[in-house]
Amino acid sequence: MSASSPGRLLIVDDEKVALRNLEHVMKKEGYEVVATQSGGNALAHLDKQNFDVVLTDLRMEKVDGMQILQKCRASHPDTEVILITGYATLESAVEAMKHGAFYYIAKPYRLDEVRKVVAEALAKVRLRRENQALREQVESFQGKVRIITQNAEMQRLLDMARQIAPTDCNVLITGESGTGKELFARYLHHHSKRGSADKPGPFLAVNCGAFNEELLANELFGHVRGAFTGAHGDKQGLIAAAHGGTLFLDEITEMAPVMQVKLLRVLQEREVLPLGATKAQAVDVRVVAATNRNVIEMVKDGSFRQDLYFRLNVVNLLIPPLSRRKEDVALLAYHFLRKCAARMGKPVDTITAEALDLLKAYDFPGNVRELENIVERGVAIATDNVIDSANLPDDLRELAIRTFRKKEGRLPSLEEQERDYIRWVLAEAGGNQTLAAQTLGIDRVSLWRKLKRYQME
Repeated sequence: MSASSPGRLLIVDDEKVALRNLEHVMKKEGYEVVATQSGGNALAHLDKQNFDVVLTDLRMEKVDGMQILQKCRASHPDTEVILITGYATLESAVEAMKHGAFYYIAKPYRLDEVRKVVAEALAKVRLRRENQALREQVESFQGKVRIITQNAEMQRLLDMARQIAPTDCNVLITGESGTGKELFARYLHHHSKRGSADKPGPFLAVNCGAFNEELLANELFGHVRGAFTGAHGDKQGLIAAAHGGTLFLDEITEMAPVMQVKLLRVLQEREVLPLGATKAQAVDVRVVAATNRNVIEMVKDGSFRQDLYFRLNVVNLLIPPLSRRKEDVALLAYHFLRKCAARMGKPVDTITAEALDLLKAYDFPGNVRELENIVERGVAIATDNVIDSANLPDDLRELAIRTFRKKEGRLPSLEEQERDYIRWVLAEAGGNQTLAAQTLGIDRVSLWRKLKRYQME
């Protein structure tokens, strides 16, 4: 059953009138229906084709509903079975549910009840199959270094990354915090000669914002014995340790001006001088840097060296925020679900459609990192194998706030916020401009003018 398919039903009842009534009602609901008065014929149909839901009478001659249920559980585990009987007892209901029936309906039944139960069974089938499809997609991404995405913009970035990976040029990765800049750096290393050789070189990462100037210098350049009080032996710096591999400098714009000069010399001369040493050491290292700040503005105001910027920014990869990659939310959620469930030793393997809808509607100011934290929380508090909307944070469930976020490192203008808000309201109103205008508190003509102004007609 695809997302657009209404569902395929097999209806089995040896009472002709009851069978025809149910067949008529279910066809009116838009379902594909096969109807039969014989349990034996029902088994034959199950051998030839798949059904989403089987709606069967319990008491029938030769082949009864319980045998049909057992056949489905053995051969069609994804098919949900609803049992109907005019001889309802607590014992038979318990027996049916124990053998995996989705629901147990007693005659005489109300048609509204049957419609509701069938719709719920189909929703469960659809969710299970969508979950399986997502799990299979996530499986296809598993490997040493894979970036999980089906977003066109991300695919273009990955194509560019694979193209430049073997060239050994320096790369500057920009984008908001939490978008996966280090993962892109690892992806570049993995697809380069440095990372794919028989004996691959190292990939070392350091956050330049996590150290003061003195400590960062020691981390990057190392020192020799006696270089300062307490230096009782030589220490190799990360630049030398990354020889033959890749050095990832995260939050490069947090580096102090003096350190920027020292790094520029390493890039120009391809050598490093440890603290206290008198002789420089040749190094063969590729530098990939990253920042969530607007480097061009920092170059203009003098807080980041222009010559260093040019050295680092041979190629720039700008990672889009998760709010522009909504088609990736479900895939990433399942990737994190699998990882977190394995780490916690919990059998959580499903996210409900309602929970996924809430995730897709959220803006994710913390990007992919925030999504991972939300899924981790969901796995931690889930009481069975499913993350549902109740396992999500309150602000996602309520969706009462809209997130104000930077755009490419700058604060958006009021016009941009208004345009985005109008686009969101229109989407929520299903494109109905009259309803959207009412929601926005303006008349239809004013909305038309704004749509024309923002070229959203």
